[in-house]
Amino acid sequence: MEEQKRNPAAGLSESEQVQVRRQKLADLQAAGNDPFTLTKFPQDAYSADLKEEFKDLPNETDSGKKVALAGRMMSKRVMGKASFAHLRDDKGDIQLYVRRDELGDEPYAAFKKLDVGDIIGVKGEVFRTKTGELSVRATELTLLAKSLRPLPEKFHGLTDTEMRYRQRYVDLIANPEVKDTFVKRSQILKEIRAYLDEKGFLEVDTPILTPFEIGASARPFYTHHNSLNMDMVLRIETELYLKRLIVGGMDRVYEVGRIFRNEGMDPKHNPEFTSIELYQAFTDFHGMMDLVEELYKRLALKICGSMVIPYQGKQIDMGHWERLTMIEAVKKYSGVDFNDWKTDEDAIAAAKEHHVELPEVPTKGAILAEFFDAFVEDKLIQPTFIYDYPVEISPLAKRKPDDPAFTERFEYFIDCTEYGNAFSELNDPIDQKGRFERQVAERKAIEPDCKAQVDYDYVNALEYGLPPTGGLGFGVDRLVMLLTDSASIRDVLLFPTMKPIEQ
Repeated sequence: MEEQKRNPAAGLSESEQVQVRRQKLADLQAAGNDPFTLTKFPQDAYSADLKEEFKDLPNETDSGKKVALAGRMMSKRVMGKASFAHLRDDKGDIQLYVRRDELGDEPYAAFKKLDVGDIIGVKGEVFRTKTGELSVRATELTLLAKSLRPLPEKFHGLTDTEMRYRQRYVDLIANPEVKDTFVKRSQILKEIRAYLDEKGFLEVDTPILTPFEIGASARPFYTHHNSLNMDMVLRIETELYLKRLIVGGMDRVYEVGRIFRNEGMDPKHNPEFTSIELYQAFTDFHGMMDLVEELYKRLALKICGSMVIPYQGKQIDMGHWERLTMIEAVKKYSGVDFNDWKTDEDAIAAAKEHHVELPEVPTKGAILAEFFDAFVEDKLIQPTFIYDYPVEISPLAKRKPDDPAFTERFEYFIDCTEYGNAFSELNDPIDQKGRFERQVAERKAIEPDCKAQVDYDYVNALEYGLPPTGGLGFGVDRLVMLLTDSASIRDVLLFPTMKPIEQ
């Protein structure tokens, strides 16, 4: 049997408190005062706005302003004929002063029976108390919704983060600062959209349900469409549909899209997450670099108020971005020079010498990427662009004209974490078809039962002509983590994926 949580203040277990609250509701309903029959309340003011408006009001002074507030009662202190309570609304907390003489005998008796957590509406006059706290002197008080469960004791600072993520609604009630993170998340998305809109980009929507699995390494979720009697896949990216739109003549497009990947979970990964992908005709990956740098500087100033922002004990300077090729970065941090490798066998020997894991297909380019993972990524604390990626790991990027073993691709890193990926997009349909077919063949050689297919319709689109195009994709959740100094992706997702608790 589940251990009952004790509430020392009430002297009752949690289940006993629930029973008491249910009985109070039943009594109200029997008396014809069912709060759940009410449909609205004429709220006309908010706590924070009143505190700003009357910040200069002297102690023991009435403002003369009558207001109607609504929210959750977070505390109650009954002192005979007068009581104090705190109301939490959408913008903060404010004190209520409740006197029997002002409210009336019956309403005051009803107020005394209210519980912390109840949703109430209050009408009254704004004043400042003798001790200097801006308050509302209640003349009317209405129970709008009965809280049948008590708030957890000492929820603030609770070490059981699992409970906070599972019951975000309680987390938001008890910890106002949690809401601030999600307000900032909304502001970040608003600012990104404003920036891209100013640059002439058009926001679009593309399908979440797609007809088949493509050959990329990310594992998808499958579902079944009953009417069509076919399996469908939840998208792992928005790229191929967005580039179809560039083919169609929409020169600058972006999508804020929910992405689904059937993979592991850790502080930086959730199976469903939000990405932004954007594509701009007639530019290249250098144009995307400039866009990223400009956007991130703007976000740092707008959201954090400074180019230097704190993140998990470090100071990140968003005003300075280093740019290195992958070859330069590997040489800088490992001492190994890719240009010394004449063959794949040379690269394999170097990997073994430096205890670097060999990729599934051990080519020079793929091994260079493994060296990067082993020696470089954990050194990139300050904002850094790493560009010129091997073609083996870049199936959608355009080859470098002067070195076809590499592509015009970059990723950018902050605090040893990859934040985004960009290309000069591959627009040669023959090259693209060949890369897709090799990618699918390699997947099936390693994983014979996989259902990956070549997206020949996308190749068909390219045959109509894709202009030179720069493309960029980045995760919104990691960006929100950075700008809100949050350690885990679960801190910036209102409802992160969780394994259900067995009932």
